Formats: sequence, structure tokens, C-alpha cells
Amino acid sequence: MTITNTAKIKSQGAVQQTPDLNKLGNLFVNTFPQLSVDDQHLSLKLYQLLAEGEPVSSSRLSKALGLSTDVANETLGQWPGVFYDESDRIVAFLGLSVEKTQHQLMVNGRTVYSWCAWDTLFIPGLLNTTVNISSICGASGEEVKLTVSPSGIKSVVPGNAVMSFIIPDENDLRENITANFCHFVYFFRSRKDGEAWISRHDGTFLLSLEEAFKVGQLVNAARYKETLG
Repeated sequence: MTITNTAKIKSQGAVQQTPDLNKLGNLFVNTFPQLSVDDQHLSLKLYQLLAEGEPVSSSRLSKALGLSTDVANETLGQWPGVFYDESDRIVAFLGLSVEKTQHQLMVNGRTVYSWCAWDTLFIPGLLNTTVNISSICGASGEEVKLTVSPSGIKSVVPGNAVMSFIIPDENDLRENITANFCHFVYFFRSRKDGEAWISRHDGTFLLSLEEAFKVGQLVNAARYKETLG
């Protein structure tokens, strides 16, 4: 899939094409199963329950939706990106986790985590709430802090932070999203730090945080078109 347009940026002395944000968003929309209206409600409810900071049992999820546990389990069994603990409780779902990572989200006073930097930008829209984020620069190890609402990025420290990104193969993305995508997506405190990092990681490129937020917003709108207003 070609996702670049004619605009160009300079990085490490080379000219690189700027990604087409709409096509980049479509890559993620097309990779994962389309969601029916019922699926959308189930998915959003699972995000909401995980955001409370504890593992979510199938019975709790199904009760919150007025579904039978069998129906909830059957749906979840068809989706990628659902992870369970030894008690068969859900601990992570497509970017949001109750298990610790370097990307921390404070949601209504509860601490949860995301798989990669980009997750922190689209999850607030799915939760319909403003989120305070603390992450680690992929080069320096220093803190990057953001406040993100469903409508946009409200604050960033430091102000010139950027994000690395990669265009994964769609089959690789379905097979293992964390290994084939998330491990290449980090915040950087400056474009200089980001450019040094992407020069050592083939296929990666930099997005501004506004560009990365826009991609997430496009994906949310496409996947949850009947349920996100």
C-alpha cells in the first residue's frame, strides 16, 4: 500500500515523503475486523472497564452490556489484540492495558497503560474523556508528558516532541501487533532525537503529534462510526 503524497520533509540529510494521513488511517481500519453496532458497543465498554485499572472478567463485561457470557466470549474470540491473565480475565485490548508499560495514562484518577505512544493519542477519544499521559523518550529515556482530550492535544512537555511510526505489513499487524508495530512507535523529546533513532530502524519515520492524533481520530471515526458522536 502506498501511503505517501508529494509533500516532502528532510531527515538525516535525505528527502523523505510525508505520509498521506488518510491512507495511513485506512491501513489500520482495513487490517482489523469491521465492527457491527453491537461489536462497537462491546469494544467501547471493554475499553471503559479496563480504564478502571483492573482486569475485566467476561461475566462482568457481558453483564455491563446485557449479553450472555457465551455471546461476549464468542465475539472476543474472533478479535485480535485481546489478552488474558491466568484467571481468564482480560488485561489488555488493542492498545489499552492494566499491566505496566512505559506509557502511562491517568484516566479519571486511575492509572492504566498503553502498548505504544500512538495508543495514548486515540484512546482518549474511545473513552470520551481527557487523559494525562506520561511516557519515556525512545532516545534519551527522559519523560514526555501530554494532556489529550477526545478533540485534540491540549498540552505537551517538551513542546517540540514528535513520534516515530512505521507502516507494517497487514498480515504481520494481525499476527502480532505489539512486535510488528508497537515496538517501533515512541515519543521523542525533539526531532533531532527522533531522526537519530529512525536512522537506525529501517522503515520508520517521524510524525508530528498533531499528525499522529489525526490518524487516530480517523481510525476511531471509521471503526466506531455508529457509536462515537
